[in-house]
Amino acid sequence: MGCGSGGCGTEKNGVPAGCNNNGSCGTADGCNKLTVFDWLGNMNLPEGQSQFDVVEVRFKNSRKEFFRNLNNLSLSVGEVIAVEASPGHDIGTVSLTGELVKLQLKKRNINFDSEEIRKVYRKAKQSDIDKWREAQSLEVNTMFRARTIALKLGLEMKLSDVEFQGDKSKAIFYYTADARVDFRELIKVLADEFKVRVEMRQIGARQEAARLGGIGACGRELCCSTWLTDFRTVSTSAARYQQLSLNPLKLAGQCGKLKCCLNYELDSYVDALKEFPDMDGKKLQTKKGEAFLQKTDIFRRMMWFSYRHDPGVFIPLNVKTVHAVLEANAKGELPDDIKSAIVTEAIAKTAEPLFENVVGQDSLTRFDKKPKAKHQHNKPNRNNNNKPNNNPNQKSNNNPNAKGNNNPNAKPNSNPNQKHNNNPNQKPKNQNSGNPNKNNNNPNRNQNNPNKKFNKPHNNDNKNKPKIDPPKTDS
Repeated sequence: MGCGSGGCGTEKNGVPAGCNNNGSCGTADGCNKLTVFDWLGNMNLPEGQSQFDVVEVRFKNSRKEFFRNLNNLSLSVGEVIAVEASPGHDIGTVSLTGELVKLQLKKRNINFDSEEIRKVYRKAKQSDIDKWREAQSLEVNTMFRARTIALKLGLEMKLSDVEFQGDKSKAIFYYTADARVDFRELIKVLADEFKVRVEMRQIGARQEAARLGGIGACGRELCCSTWLTDFRTVSTSAARYQQLSLNPLKLAGQCGKLKCCLNYELDSYVDALKEFPDMDGKKLQTKKGEAFLQKTDIFRRMMWFSYRHDPGVFIPLNVKTVHAVLEANAKGELPDDIKSAIVTEAIAKTAEPLFENVVGQDSLTRFDKKPKAKHQHNKPNRNNNNKPNNNPNQKSNNNPNAKGNNNPNAKPNSNPNQKHNNNPNQKPKNQNSGNPNKNNNNPNRNQNNPNKKFNKPHNNDNKNKPKIDPPKTDS
């Protein structure tokens, strides 16, 4: 089996065909809904302490229950086991073992020693797994047939999912309804139609979305079908605190209710709004006129106001500035303008922004700068002045304005060791004539010196010698 649930399926060569992760999931439970990472799995128990005997077993979709391992079976995450059911037995997959199960029981307010915790029978045999697969293959057709029967009976209910028990002796029908439904006749018809014991469970719209799954407006899987287990009440006041548009189409999720993510940042908004003044029915009174509130930026602590006679101009003010103006109005003082001398002190003490771009990762152009060229060391000096003049359009050396060897303004050749090149079309014999330090005939240059480094002489007398400019040749 590629995955613990088998939902992804397995190809003939043994490679899982569903998520294309090829069995290399981060947990042994695979890519199932509401998977819990066992961070204590690789830790040994203290000496003399036995492993907790209750395991968490996952069934179809997000249904999980707890069972007691009375036979001390060696169970690991992802194993298929047979557990006690009413009636018969059910087949599920182990999703969590060890000490973390205690935390899950405490989270659901279940007592460790409760007798309601049923027991684990055995590890599933191949015959149990085959029967379980056969029961799962009947669920889709059974749901469509049950919906047709409910419509014929005129019941105002919606059948959303069907789950067969592992031994095919029982089927659980999940439905949603706005009012109370009398489904006694429906149970009789379904039991006679499918020859199984029928159990009806009413769930809410959020639980239905958690079982079926889907993609939210954010582009990710629904929180309720991946990690969210408790469904708290979401009111429209959460949208008002965050200054969101009260549009039902934008605020509603896949279940038709308000999105659960409206509660995620609600506490941060409520804490930030404590510093803002209550502007309900209040205006800023100035000699220039009344200024009313246009919009608010909560986390930047900014409020935009406009005058009655000029509503199109938005004037940004800090929260402290607004408090200073309101205090002045309470004393009967009217500043000349919103930004007058009365509130200058409050503007100067404006708080710094809460969030700073310390690392510079918020800049969109941080990768647009071209990298600097690396400096190339020990690059040979190529003197292009020694090349012959092959261009017929170029001026000859007989031009008195040209910088040739006959130019009286040219510096004389003071180097006795270097020969002067009188022919402009002839290459000099010494290729390094442009650089006196690279002259091979230099008597101060010792080629056989073993202490020589970087071809520099160790004679300190050369430092006091005057620097001689190289002669300029014809170009």
